[in-house]
Amino acid sequence: MKLSAQEEYGIRCLITLANKGEDASMTIPEISEIEGMTPSHVAKILAILRRAGIVESTRGQAGGYKMARQPKDIVLKTILDPLGGQIFGPDFCERFMGGHEECVHEGNCNIRPLWTSIQAAVDAVTTRYTLEDIMQGRIEEPLVKVALQSPRN
Repeated sequence: MKLSAQEEYGIRCLITLANKGEDASMTIPEISEIEGMTPSHVAKILAILRRAGIVESTRGQAGGYKMARQPKDIVLKTILDPLGGQIFGPDFCERFMGGHEECVHEGNCNIRPLWTSIQAAVDAVTTRYTLEDIMQGRIEEPLVKVALQSPRN
C-alpha cells in the first residue's frame, strides 16, 4: 500500500501557494517551476483542489490560484481524499467482486475488518493534523508505534 504522487504533489503545491501569503495568487507555471512539476500535472492537481474548495482560481491576465481557506483550517483528510480517495470506502467491495455480479464473501467477509481498521488509523492521523501543522513542522515521526509480534499459533 502506498500513497500516490498526486497526494504528495498536491500537498507540496498547497504549501507553495500558502507560503506565498494570504490572498496572494500564483500561476500554474510559477508553481510548476518551484515544485519541478509539469504545468499539466500542476493544472490537474489544482483543478481537483479547486473542486474540493481548497483553492480558488481567477481567470485572465492577472489570474491564478490562491488558497480558499487558511492552512490552519484545512485538515489533511480534506486534501488527501479528493486527490487519492480512501483506502476503504463505501464502494470498495463493489470494485473488487472479481468476475461475479456480487462479492463471493458478501455477508461473511473476514477481510473487511482489516481494511476498515487501516482506514480508521489513516483517518485518525489525517483528521488530527492540518496543512499548517505540516508547514510549521509540528508532525513528528513516528505517529503510531506498532509492536511487532509473532503470528498467533
